[in-house]
Amino acid sequence: MRKASFFFSLVVCMLMTANVKSQTLKIGVFDVDVMVQAMPGYRAVDSLMQIYDRDTLGALRTYNETEYKRLDSTYKADSAQVAQGKKSKAILDMVSADRQKAIVNILYWQQIAQNKSNEKRGVLSQNLYTLVVNAYKKVLARKKYILVLKPQTYEGGFPIDNIFIAVARELKLTELPQDLLYLGNDPDPVKQPQTQTQKPPVTKPKN
Repeated sequence: MRKASFFFSLVVCMLMTANVKSQTLKIGVFDVDVMVQAMPGYRAVDSLMQIYDRDTLGALRTYNETEYKRLDSTYKADSAQVAQGKKSKAILDMVSADRQKAIVNILYWQQIAQNKSNEKRGVLSQNLYTLVVNAYKKVLARKKYILVLKPQTYEGGFPIDNIFIAVARELKLTELPQDLLYLGNDPDPVKQPQTQTQKPPVTKPKN
């Protein structure tokens, strides 16, 4: 975090030196992934992912384990027959190769499952990403920010626009998680989206 803070301060100083005479410094904070996760439709993605992880990935893991046991038994039986000259070694080699693949699927299951889960989540949330990215591009075109930081790289104390609020308005959202609502200054100080924990409209205090 200290490295990120130092880098942020350095970049800000450089930008201020380069732009103070020519234009107003415009810096914002935003993250497409975080905004997508804040979309109301993302709850459906989470629900579908729970089903996918339980049913599809769970069934695939069981299949891999069962397949390994079958191939291992076949390999041992074929090895004995090859030793007795009753079966071709070429057949044993094919079984051995399939057995090795099954071992790899079991040993690296966590990584394999995570990759498959990420791919599935990407497919299910593609429409949400399209909506967020399009709204984000409109805000950037209108505001012309020279630097956009991710929330984890920004520390309070420096004036910065909260692009999450602007994108939420562009998407006509009526609420935002509270941790996103208070990241920085409102770029368009008008009626704000509500927080998810409050029903009445929330007016963000000026810094």
